[in-house]
Amino acid sequence: MVAQILLIAALQVTARARSLQPGELVVLTIAAPRATAVTVRAFDREVPPFAAGPDRWRALVGIDLETAPGTYPVNVTSDEGENAVYDLVVKPRQFRTRRLTVDPAFVTPPPSAEERITREAALLEAVWRASVPDRLWNAPFVRPVPQPANSAFGTRSIFNEVARNPHGGADFMSPAGTAIHAPNAGRIVVARGLYFSGNTVVIDHGLGLFSMLAHLSAFDVHEGDRVSAGQVVGRVGASGRVTGPHLHWAVRAGHARVDPLSLLALLGKR
Repeated sequence: MVAQILLIAALQVTARARSLQPGELVVLTIAAPRATAVTVRAFDREVPPFAAGPDRWRALVGIDLETAPGTYPVNVTSDEGENAVYDLVVKPRQFRTRRLTVDPAFVTPPPSAEERITREAALLEAVWRASVPDRLWNAPFVRPVPQPANSAFGTRSIFNEVARNPHGGADFMSPAGTAIHAPNAGRIVVARGLYFSGNTVVIDHGLGLFSMLAHLSAFDVHEGDRVSAGQVVGRVGASGRVTGPHLHWAVRAGHARVDPLSLLALLGKR
């Protein structure tokens, strides 16, 4: 676990993370005794902070899985005009490669599927940009299924000997029909079948934090529903581009693809 502190004037910034590498979540804690509000900017994006006590805020900064090693400044400003620059020094991370054999239609989709794939990609991009500006999660994050994750986040995937996008989540080899629980409270923004991820549920936890639960066999929620932590949202299945039944859980934090196990390590049940 990495923990560093930067003190400039009256702003105190503390960063907590498993490690400062691609695919990791960083929890910033900002103490500003003279301020009533703060702003945070990291990786050229605004990161919405939330109240964490008197004169204290937190912000979730995601280091995307394809972030190059280097130093990335996090700019913190208070409404009292105080400024702090906190440097995140991202270290290299080596991801392994996996080779899988799947239905050829999920490697080289037929022309008849192209319009659907484009439409669904646009849908997800719109979802990532439209998170509610409030913190909807209200408890520690929980595992969606009891089984352990067996496929490393960030794995470089080769399907039918063709390289495709890195694996942007964690896979849990749960039996078909296993109940899937919401990792935390939020609003259901997607609950439908998608070409590659199959039956998919996306939960907006607020402030740019999302959970995607993919390859379901059945839904227990509808788009627009509000859910609580641990509520059943669907069942494990084998829909979409898969080699067998399992749950794929992906997390987005401010457009960054981060390891769900990083989220659990920092904000999960102790």
